Parts: sequence; C-alpha cells; structure tokens
Amino acid sequence: MKKIAITLGDPNSISPEILIKSLNFLDLPKENVILIANRNIFDYYSEKYNLSLEKDYEIMEIPYKKEDIKIGEETEESGEFSFCALKTACDLACENKIDSIVTGPVSKNALNMAGHHYSGQTEILEQYLANSNQQAEMLFIGSNFSVMLLTRHVPLKDVPFILSKEMIFNKVKVLNTAFNLQLGISNPKFAICALNPHAGEKGIIGDEEINIIIPAVKALQSTGINIEGPFPSDTLFTKCLDEKCDYDCFIALYHDQGLIPVKLLERDNCVNTTIGLNILRTSPAHGTAYDIAGKMIANTDSMIRAIELAIK
Repeated sequence: MKKIAITLGDPNSISPEILIKSLNFLDLPKENVILIANRNIFDYYSEKYNLSLEKDYEIMEIPYKKEDIKIGEETEESGEFSFCALKTACDLACENKIDSIVTGPVSKNALNMAGHHYSGQTEILEQYLANSNQQAEMLFIGSNFSVMLLTRHVPLKDVPFILSKEMIFNKVKVLNTAFNLQLGISNPKFAICALNPHAGEKGIIGDEEINIIIPAVKALQSTGINIEGPFPSDTLFTKCLDEKCDYDCFIALYHDQGLIPVKLLERDNCVNTTIGLNILRTSPAHGTAYDIAGKMIANTDSMIRAIELAIK
C-alpha cells in the first residue's frame, strides 16, 4: 500500500469530523498514513463530541491553539493553518516521502484573510509541485463518469478569451496521460463540451466551436487520442442518467458547465483530483460546509472515496 499524506483542511469546518470518521471507517495501516494536522484539534473533537481517532497515526504538527478553534467561522488563523498544512504536504512530495496527497476542504476566503492569495488549493499545489512546463489540472472523478475543467476559478466573461486551440490540445494531452498512467485506463474516451448554445449552430450563435474547439479536436485525434465533440452541454450529460456512460470523461470549458452535472448526478460519489503534476492529489468534492460544522451530521462518502482513490 502506498504512503499518503492527509491534510486536515480548515479546522473550523466539517473537515476534522469527516477526516476522523473516514479514517475510523477505513481502518488503514498506521504506517501508510501521515496526518498533517494538530493534536489540539483532535483533542477538542474528542472532548466536545466524543469523536476520536481509533488509531495512533503519525501526525506532523501544524501550529494551532485550542482557543483558535471557532467552529463554523472563517478566520485568519484557520486560513494560515490550512495553507501551512498544504505547503507541508508539498514539501513531503518534493522529498519523495509520500506517494499521494489527500486534502480536506479549505476556505478560499480564510486563505486570503491570512495573506495567501490563491483561488484554491489546486493553484497552491501547482506553485510548489510543478516542474518545468507542468500545469495542474482539475479532474472530478465519479462512480459513472468524470469531468475535467479546462478553466477553473475565472470569471465567465473571460472564458472565451482564455480558450485557444493550443490550450485545449495541451490540457487534453495531460488528461489522457493521467488516465493512462495514474488511473490505469488505456485509450480513454473523451467528449468535449461546446461553448455556445447548440454548439454555435454552425456559427450563427458563436464561432468558437468552428475556430477553436473543432480544430483542437482534430489535432488531438491525429495523435491517437479518442475524443469527440464539441457537443451541446445541455444534452451531453443526459447520456449518464440511465446506463453506464459512453465516455470516460467529459471536458467542460468552464467551472459551472462541468460541476453542476457532476455534483448533481454523482453527489457524494465524486472526488476532486489534481492531475498534471508528478503526484496525484485527491479531495472530497464538497466545501467547508460551515453551516453544519460541529453538528456531527456531515456526509463522509466523498472523503472516504478520496482516500481510497489516493491509495489505489
């Protein structure tokens, strides 16, 4: 079994609850897990909620005072803790001490409150783990289908200006490599979404399909990559409603185009992964859920799947 590092995530969110419950459920060998966390947080959950880790896993301590635990609140302290935990995981990866990273949910606002101006954990991983021309990409893996985002946390108005034939070509090649080498699926089948309604209606509604997406698809097909499209996204995902999906992965051009269907259809089965780097990162596909933090009702399915995927 591989050695994985698991970051606690935001200590004021549901992250500690789902981490403790998931590890207790999975019952992994101690020698295969490094927790990047703080014992004060685990002690707090043990004392207040009678929820404790059942195994004495190795813990790499990130400073956090008990008085800084403010359940359900975004704070500068929780943002600093979240950043330091992820940076420590990156350091372990660079030192070849771990095989994969699992991250608990964090608050982008808390990160920024602490002075770490990133749009998400993916961007932090890219900064500290990318070699030469590597770029981190976001892939959501469900039980029936997966979705890759070509653009992530950018304003919708900027998407048409970011897209290019070269950008699509390079990112899909990264996706294909990840399926082959990290996910163990040879010759995966991809479908790419259109940008405009009805795939542009041959240029009547928009010409990005004609000028950018179709040329990129043809260039990818010429290299042997099994990709089709662009398809109108309002009907593409219905192929996954009743039977096993025909495609291993859908390629979405912007955030909500891909995440609305995958989170609607896959719900708690979905795992957020970072590909394109030398190490695989997995994470639950949901956020911090401050509104239910401390209520002991958080669903652990996505976190359990994230840990299982990192191990496999």
